[in-house]
Amino acid sequence: MRTHIDDSASGKNHHLPMLWFFDSSLRLCAIPLSVATMWITVTNKEDNSSYGMLKYNNLSALKYMVLVSALCACYALLAAACSLVRCFVSKAWIFFVSDQIVAYLAITSVAAVMEMYYLAYNGAKEDSWSEACSSYGSFCSKVKLALILHTITFCCFFVIAVISAFRAFSVFDPPFVNSQEVQGD
Repeated sequence: MRTHIDDSASGKNHHLPMLWFFDSSLRLCAIPLSVATMWITVTNKEDNSSYGMLKYNNLSALKYMVLVSALCACYALLAAACSLVRCFVSKAWIFFVSDQIVAYLAITSVAAVMEMYYLAYNGAKEDSWSEACSSYGSFCSKVKLALILHTITFCCFFVIAVISAFRAFSVFDPPFVNSQEVQGD
């Protein structure tokens, strides 16, 4: 049983309104970033007289990024709305798990598009793949912009996931170690 009451425990709730504001702001910032990523990617196409038309739906990594961006935007909107409802705010574990899932999905799509962009920009000479960005420069530039926006979206969700982890685990007290037990060893 604890005999010492931590004075910082009463100050623990002092930062919650600021944390809620930061969390909500990040969620709301992720929405236009995700929508912009989708719009840039879906409208991206370029025609080359030698190789033909290249569209986003020719590349599975870009289709995956559009899908994850749509999921990020919808989830961010839903989570921001749910954070205003008091019964959902008390369910920190729901936000923790769902924020983790969305952050992981976002990083997987960033990695997939980054790999695709690297191959398009540099090629893979050992596999006899030539680089494609010299032929499709505008397409590659828009993919790069979409990748940057999606990476910023991931960063938002990473910070959101850290905040939700803090909320979920801050309700537990740290383990108590009796000083006599430590000295006795």
